[in-house]
Amino acid sequence: MRRLRDGILARGANPKAEMPFLDHLEELRWRILWTLLAVILCSVAGLLLVMYFDVVDLLIRPAVQLYGDDFELVYLSPEVPFFFLLRLALTVGLVLASPVVVYQAWCFFSPALETHEKRAIIPAMLMGLVLFVAGVAMAYFLALPLTLFFFEGILSDYLTPQLTATHYFGFVVKMLLAFGIVFELPVLVLVLSVLGLITPGFLKSKRRHAIVVLLLLASFLSPGDMINVTLLMTVPLIALYEFSILLSVLIWRRREGREQEADPTPPEDSVATDDDGVSDDAAPYGHGDPAQGDTDLKPEDQE
Repeated sequence: MRRLRDGILARGANPKAEMPFLDHLEELRWRILWTLLAVILCSVAGLLLVMYFDVVDLLIRPAVQLYGDDFELVYLSPEVPFFFLLRLALTVGLVLASPVVVYQAWCFFSPALETHEKRAIIPAMLMGLVLFVAGVAMAYFLALPLTLFFFEGILSDYLTPQLTATHYFGFVVKMLLAFGIVFELPVLVLVLSVLGLITPGFLKSKRRHAIVVLLLLASFLSPGDMINVTLLMTVPLIALYEFSILLSVLIWRRREGREQEADPTPPEDSVATDDDGVSDDAAPYGHGDPAQGDTDLKPEDQE
């Protein structure tokens, strides 16, 4: 506790937060403990939310719309419902605790960042939350129904669907989380641009490669026919990549503006001066202006 008090709480008198190595380890330990505590509490809250808002019904609804109102999941082991409920509560808890996790990581790394980097990363966190929700919503309302419809049509004359709860919920949760994580691409590019690790020129030069990678990623995230599913999923991913390039351009323009303001080199058309700040072309002090005559001469000298 003494190290924690002397290291973390004493940062007011130490703007750069320069701490010994052991103090950094002490702070990291406390950050991890607070993160684990947040995950445990949010998992308990997630269990209550799953039971109160009937999250299981929300996850089954896309399959019910496809197979009909008589659709029911089956399980092959007595403990499956109990452990599935725990896994679902833990997943919801991780999503709920993600702001706390990000905050703890921010508190640990922020002392090493410059002021302009902090100003850019804080909005990036808020944008990441919005993009994650957008990705989950797109997966639930668009990608998941199309994918289930595609799979249901394969060998439907010979096979009867009997979906188990474990495999169905695992498939749905993975798809929702995958889309939410992929939609964080602009946030990743924004952070890397702020830190100077990536440039708009690099992103533009790799655009063709990125489109191919995004096409493969879309086919992996939402398997289906090439026209209705894969290409439909590729369009928003490409839009996110172009939006990432725009964010990188804005970040580097601001970076170049700060560098120009901090550059002490005078412009090319400026007049050189000596150490006293007096121009070499200026008239010497106390000798008057040659064009207007010598105004410092005495009356008898002027005669």
